[in-house]
Amino acid sequence: MIDCKHITKIYKSGSDETVVLRDVSFKINDGEFVAIMGPSGSGKSTLMHILGALDSPTSGQYFLDKRDVSSLSDDELAVVRKHNIGFVFQAYNLLKRASVLRNVTLPLLYAGVPTRQRQEKAMEALISAGMPKDRWHYLSNELSGGQMQRVAIARALVNNPSLILADEPTGNLDSVTGEIVLATFQKLNQEKKCTIILITHELYVAEHADRIIHIKDGQITKDEKNSKKRNAIISEKN
Repeated sequence: MIDCKHITKIYKSGSDETVVLRDVSFKINDGEFVAIMGPSGSGKSTLMHILGALDSPTSGQYFLDKRDVSSLSDDELAVVRKHNIGFVFQAYNLLKRASVLRNVTLPLLYAGVPTRQRQEKAMEALISAGMPKDRWHYLSNELSGGQMQRVAIARALVNNPSLILADEPTGNLDSVTGEIVLATFQKLNQEKKCTIILITHELYVAEHADRIIHIKDGQITKDEKNSKKRNAIISEKN
């Protein structure tokens, strides 16, 4: 699914250059659950932007589903984001005064999907994300943090993307609620075979994935199968 070849990213300001990624190469297969872990300033956020088609590398190639995303225009990148990638962010990014269902159906509205089909797809995504049905008509600002994150996961799922990219998805949650969200990702990976990339600076969070790619100072320092995988327990209470 993903093939990064010698990715380098350089930011320029006048005559100054800052090298953020240095010759980064790796592959991720369909259905893998991978954590990319590194400290602040390691380059993981820049790498996430490239994997999410939010930015392009200075040099190197990024293939997603055998398509060279690194060579696409801004408009073409927007199409890739719309149809191929589901995003889950630390801050949830939900519409506060819209219902759970409304938040999840919005990507389908922008895609021109008919109303009835939007509702069906949104409900299916909410079930997959483990969101209790009795909360579907709540406004998003009436939910707990864990519930809001599961709504965000459902929204990421609703277009059936080939890749789910989760950026510090437990960063605003307490440890118990974070476990629930991580359990949701594990369930999606195991049952729906979703390809998931989890961006984190915490080893404890990364250990919920099957594979961990370590990044520091813009370079991959280790790429390993996770032999200490933590299995979270999902709950409907939060």
